[in-house]
Amino acid sequence: MSFRKKITILIIVLTLGLGIVGYWEHQKNLYSKDILKLEILGPETAETGEEIEYTVKYKNNGNVRLEDAKLIFEYPEYSLIKQGDSLRVEQELDDIYPGEEKTFHFECRLLGKEKEMKTAKAFIFYRPKDLKARYESKTSFSTKIEFIPLTFEFDLSSKVDSMKEISFALNYFSNIDYSLTDLRVKIEYPSGFEFLESQPQSLEKIEWEIGSLNKAEGGRIKIKGKLQGEIGDQKTFRAILGIWQEGEFILLKEAVKTVEIIEPSLYINQEINGSSQYTAAPGDFLHYEIFFKNIGEEAFEKLFLVVKLEGKPFDLESLKTSEGEYKSGDNSIIWDWRKVSKLRFLDAQEEGVVEFWVNLKEEWQVSGPQDKNSFIKNTVILSQTKEEFKTKINSKIELTQKGYFEQEFWENSGTIPPKVGETTAYTILWQAKNFYNDAENVKVKAILPQEVKLTGEIFPKESKLSFDFKSRELVWDIGDLKAGEENPVLAFQVVLTPSSQQKGQTPSLIGEARIICEDQWTEQILESNAETVNTTLPDDETVSEEQGIVQ
Repeated sequence: MSFRKKITILIIVLTLGLGIVGYWEHQKNLYSKDILKLEILGPETAETGEEIEYTVKYKNNGNVRLEDAKLIFEYPEYSLIKQGDSLRVEQELDDIYPGEEKTFHFECRLLGKEKEMKTAKAFIFYRPKDLKARYESKTSFSTKIEFIPLTFEFDLSSKVDSMKEISFALNYFSNIDYSLTDLRVKIEYPSGFEFLESQPQSLEKIEWEIGSLNKAEGGRIKIKGKLQGEIGDQKTFRAILGIWQEGEFILLKEAVKTVEIIEPSLYINQEINGSSQYTAAPGDFLHYEIFFKNIGEEAFEKLFLVVKLEGKPFDLESLKTSEGEYKSGDNSIIWDWRKVSKLRFLDAQEEGVVEFWVNLKEEWQVSGPQDKNSFIKNTVILSQTKEEFKTKINSKIELTQKGYFEQEFWENSGTIPPKVGETTAYTILWQAKNFYNDAENVKVKAILPQEVKLTGEIFPKESKLSFDFKSRELVWDIGDLKAGEENPVLAFQVVLTPSSQQKGQTPSLIGEARIICEDQWTEQILESNAETVNTTLPDDETVSEEQGIVQ
């Protein structure tokens, strides 16, 4: 064969090869994967543990049949699905004809922390008819976890003394309409904290197994320890509540509490009614003792000690003093060295004391918001030394506890009057009121009788209500409460199934309630009580006293 013929044959082969390749490329380009429309429909927001449904839809908008099709659906990470199922679902599909559309439904419950985005994904793999190439269509859909019906809070004072033993608690409560399992609590202590003990017992002092938690159930972890630090140090406790799933810890809730180290130290000190940290109340009778100590190395001679009093609550007409002289013009008391021996001569490390008595008024005029945080003040002047003492006056906090059958939050079922062996639902209403000073760590606590159970109906829904099943103590964590500006309300539903022993009686629906808070101004713990509520429902005008007797 001549060289020219060989060249001609080679050109023909190359031309045919390029033609075939071009044909297949042309056929591939005739089809676009956008012709198969794939989408996921679902809720944009959800609660943790809430059952939701994803709808996967596809439609063949082309004129070519799609063969060897397979659908893959991936649930969001850490989703709760039926036992034995996989988070990745693969399903073979029949041929998808032109114009054909179909939907698939996938149900699950989402797990995650608040504001977290959870993403579901869908894929379809297929081959257009008469083509060897396989195509993929994919899409995704994100749902935001808007709210977690879990209460997880520290019950811990905001101020502690250095190296003083402290006791605090972590309260938890679930209102999720699903049983949570494999729950754990972990805590991170600040530097300087010494763990002593906990109830229940911990794992390595930092972790607790909660186990299962059903709707309207809760509990409490109690911890004892000592905290060491310098005066003014801020110490932060952190705790997390979560679930172990397939070897991974899923965070659901986090609690953070910062406390301050306090330890007063003065060289001029005073006590009121025997206390150096006294907090007054209207109508108090106050016994002041002013202690003065020479902490230097040289003695002092011929000293005068002056106390000046300031504050509307003082009843200065009741003032009495020993060895001192009261001057009404500037509301001052003067002790002269001629009458007080320790003022005549005060050697190094020696200490002396003077005293006086005065009443506080039952009431005094409040001009406006500037008088919200009431106090009385006395200034002590000794030689060149001047110290000012403020004695704060407590706020007043109140709690009302009422029970209703007819109310506006939800419909209560059951019989009125209640009957032995039959269940009747009631609504308990709590309202907190605070006067004078702002308050923090406001909590309401009460005990539920054995025959009474929570249903999980709560208003407002985001309220931090917890329940310890063993002690049967309910805790409403209000948080901060401004003076005279807010009157928070909590309503929750309980059910009573009277026993035969309660026939003819008016059983309690809830025990005496107690509101506790830390006065932000006085830094004191304040308490107030509200009476027990029984089935007579004295605040429900639709129920008579006779209708509260168990039949």
